[in-house]
Amino acid sequence: MKAELLLYKNAKFERNAKSHDVNTEKVSLVLGFGEKGLLLSDKIYDQLNAKYPNAQIVTCSTSGEIYDELVYDNSVVVTAIEFEKTPLKTATINIADFENSTQAGATLMSLLPKDDLAYVLIISDGTSVNGSELVKGIESVNHNRVPVTGGLAGDAANFDYTLVGLNEEPKRGRVVAIGFYGSNIKVGHGSMGGWDIFGLERTVTKSNSNKLYEIDHKNALELYKLYLGSYIEQLPGSALLFPLSVKMKDTDEPIVRTIISIDNDEQTMTFAGDVPEGANVRFMKANFDKLIDAANQAAGKTFFNKMPASPSLALLISCVGRKVILENRTYEEVEAVQEVFGKETLHAGFYSYGEISPLAEKSKCELLNQTMTITTFNEL
Repeated sequence: MKAELLLYKNAKFERNAKSHDVNTEKVSLVLGFGEKGLLLSDKIYDQLNAKYPNAQIVTCSTSGEIYDELVYDNSVVVTAIEFEKTPLKTATINIADFENSTQAGATLMSLLPKDDLAYVLIISDGTSVNGSELVKGIESVNHNRVPVTGGLAGDAANFDYTLVGLNEEPKRGRVVAIGFYGSNIKVGHGSMGGWDIFGLERTVTKSNSNKLYEIDHKNALELYKLYLGSYIEQLPGSALLFPLSVKMKDTDEPIVRTIISIDNDEQTMTFAGDVPEGANVRFMKANFDKLIDAANQAAGKTFFNKMPASPSLALLISCVGRKVILENRTYEEVEAVQEVFGKETLHAGFYSYGEISPLAEKSKCELLNQTMTITTFNEL
């Protein structure tokens, strides 16, 4: 396995000095994560297709790009991978063709051949897809418990619309699955949040999928605003600073949910994933040092099943909420990951509207929010 890391900024590509010497004709997978307008205006797909003519090319819009130990805006980070022993298969669907995201997820996963499937990477639209339903559908047909990780595309902190593409210009509503096959690919995964929980535990008493109406039989939006104080005037953007901890009835660990929109007329909040009735919830707030420590811990969690101490490639997908909070300290969480893997590992990724990962080895994947989620790659 060899990988090349490129940064597109100021209308030109810059090659990372740590890149391996790949054969562009043999590169089988290219991942391009970048600012939405730039992906289209500069015809990034066309440029990548010309450079890597035989590769599966996946692009998505972001809320920030991770390039080695740095974090950029208004750029495109490209990772080109040449596998020696690992075949790939890809599939894509458009959410508009399905009744719901659960059906879409099940269909997408079913499009990948099952024999020798070792791992699946999901890159999904971030605004028109219900992420928790998507992963629920994926896991409903993932009978061999193949590890699945990935993320939802971003659109800075705008929450307008996002773009994803497979072997074409990126478009709205697309979800892409990349299947990795055979026993030579070794994938590690880890995910951590680092948020402080505060306030009483409460119960969701009225919701519909990812739309929340009532907590403890009280209007959820009004209750939420009580905790925001001076941040009320900055809604919905300030909601990224105060996510919700959601404890489902059938899970041991709570999952963080981020608010993606607020309807003042309807008095509801819409989250990046489901907030089911009967779930126990608590409010959360940021702790800068804990957020950065959590990134370090997420990297440490990837070391299972005798994974190498220094992976060839680490794919980092972090939540836009973390970027909004950390501001000029955002690079510190990337550096915290690099401290674990070392400088020889190539680091690439993006800031997202949701992260996809199992919470533990051999467990089903979940939609996560406000986490640093890391996937590592090695080929034997």
